[in-house]
Amino acid sequence: MNTQFTLISLFTGGDVAVMGASILLVLGSIMSWYVIIEKFRLWRRARRNQINTELSVDEIMALFDKGLWFLSMTSTVAPFIGLFGTVWGVMHSFASIGAAKSVSIAVIAPGLAAALGTTALGLIVAIPAAVAYQYFSKKSDDLYNELTK
Repeated sequence: MNTQFTLISLFTGGDVAVMGASILLVLGSIMSWYVIIEKFRLWRRARRNQINTELSVDEIMALFDKGLWFLSMTSTVAPFIGLFGTVWGVMHSFASIGAAKSVSIAVIAPGLAAALGTTALGLIVAIPAAVAYQYFSKKSDDLYNELTK
């Protein structure tokens, strides 16, 4: 096992499972930020009255609700993916203890660092998605109420 610490090793842990979880989280983050940016653009256009007013209420709402499901799913699932990486890293640390027959910090630290890194990455992905989901859901609900008065 490599004992050199790098930021990349924090999220990959040198293990395929931790690396897979980290890649999945990074992809989820990229896609979430894409949805968030598109939502801000859509609401800015709506403020400038550039939304087609000939659309039905259902069509307008479908436009504003599009992508919110992904933010909701990401905010719910990302912490669990991070937790998976955490459990995997801790298991790796225990396996290292068994293999080395030692409980020194040099034996357990790499696995624990990867575990905590994956946990942090899961939260880094989930928190903006959760905040954006709540924000845009509220705006969408307010718009629906305004359109159906």
